[in-house]
Amino acid sequence: MTFIPTALPEVYIIEPQVFTDARGYFMECYKQAEFEQHCGKVQFVQDNESQSSYGVLRGLHWQRGKAAQAKLVRVMEGTVLDVAVDVRVCSPTFGKHVAVELSAANKRQLFIPRHFAHGFVVLSRQATFTYKVDNVYAPQTECCIRFDDPDAGIDWRIPASQMLLSPKDQNGMSLQEWKKIDI
Repeated sequence: MTFIPTALPEVYIIEPQVFTDARGYFMECYKQAEFEQHCGKVQFVQDNESQSSYGVLRGLHWQRGKAAQAKLVRVMEGTVLDVAVDVRVCSPTFGKHVAVELSAANKRQLFIPRHFAHGFVVLSRQATFTYKVDNVYAPQTECCIRFDDPDAGIDWRIPASQMLLSPKDQNGMSLQEWKKIDI
């Protein structure tokens, strides 16, 4: 596996070595020792999967405090634009983001550490998205920032008029509102 640093030092793109032949392909998706060498010690406790249609935008979510989650995400079918935003108010990269195209074809993964908001939008007709987390879901600690917050400046690569969002995602707070809450 190749671990590619991003503009956010703790966030990594992970490219597996893929072996293909007439039968199909083989790859290692996760290897604990190699992962820990680059990303640090993370004990994943749960795997999640979602399937969504073109234009579905899920995010930008994270959990506060002891319920915070690190995620290792990848796409099994289709293509998404995956985004991580630094929501650590005291961080020099607060509000900055990384956007990476993940697809079944490129087999890339993205590691999102704790205290980063995460979201994705489906760019293909359909996408199956899977991720490992290192903490169980605690809805009472979940936060959401707006997908279109101008301070984050994310280019989702599709018009907002074609996006499908949950009520929670439509009503997320701004980074500036989060800054006032977190202080």
